[in-house]
Amino acid sequence: MTQSVELHVLYKLVRPLLFTLPPHTAHALGNLTLAPVEYLSPLRALVRAFCTQKGAGVDLMGLHFPSPVGLAGGFDKNATRARALAALGFGFVELGTVTAEAQDANPMPNMFRLPADHALVNRLGFPNEGAKAVCERIEARGGAAALGVPLAVSIGKSRSVDVNDREAVLADYAKSFRHAHRVADFVVVNVSSPNTKNLRALQGADAAKLLLAFLMEENEPKKPLLLKIAPDMDDDGLASLLAVVKESGIDGVIATNTTITRTGLKTSDGRLAEIGAGGLSGPPLRARALDVVRTARATLGPDKVVIGVGGISDASHARALLDAGANLVQLYTGFIYEGPGLPSRLARELGHD
Repeated sequence: MTQSVELHVLYKLVRPLLFTLPPHTAHALGNLTLAPVEYLSPLRALVRAFCTQKGAGVDLMGLHFPSPVGLAGGFDKNATRARALAALGFGFVELGTVTAEAQDANPMPNMFRLPADHALVNRLGFPNEGAKAVCERIEARGGAAALGVPLAVSIGKSRSVDVNDREAVLADYAKSFRHAHRVADFVVVNVSSPNTKNLRALQGADAAKLLLAFLMEENEPKKPLLLKIAPDMDDDGLASLLAVVKESGIDGVIATNTTITRTGLKTSDGRLAEIGAGGLSGPPLRARALDVVRTARATLGPDKVVIGVGGISDASHARALLDAGANLVQLYTGFIYEGPGLPSRLARELGHD
């Protein structure tokens, strides 16, 4: 029995107990469990040796990714467990989303499980300690080098900034970008969360063109820059945004963020009404993520980077996104449902394809 299978079996025994807790409590408990790995370097080295799968990896954007399987933004918003998460076998780790201003989560309850769909709904809204504080924490813990894998930092708009005040929006993103640029191997620009009011308006072609051009001017010395996009744009909107990406000079896209749609779910309409608004992630997003990845690759051509995310819980799902044109893939919801053995198991199984 491989180490990742052992972790999977153990997690299947523990998960029913975890799922009796509210999602935010279970997440806090998971973070607490990872604390010894984060702070004790000998233990971290042992976990890394236990979980890391040897393989050819992927060379991309001037970086080496030991596995094509990364952790998506949103799991470690304040970079409190970055080293521990990297040790679990992820090929790269995305931290944040951070904003220029520290801000609390949207009012609770703001996280929900949909067990029948192996899905999650969240309306957290970029809670974080602020880009400066989070990036200083990354530096204090050894920076990207301490992870042993490429490190991304995701940046978003502060809640207090009016999306219609373009100068304020640019200044807000620039402040976060400067902090992220200092510590990250690459930076992700998040304009696609459904949980910050009107944020997705920045995916409009004119707004996106202005923002990306501004950040490219700030991007000195040059580091890779990716745009995270939503799955809910219509075909024309997606085509317009991808055209901006292609012309902007940024390195590519992450496809996709969470969705606001609720079609085809096993969860009852009554339960969905109780939950209300928020971004849905997990298997219900998988088909749309595949479509967006295919469209992105066809539009952007072979030289731009496409990272696929949405509904991965086994190697076949990851392989489908890679076959659709993704260079790399990311996990979030699958990590919650399948446990800490998933990244190393996927890396091993994909390496044997």
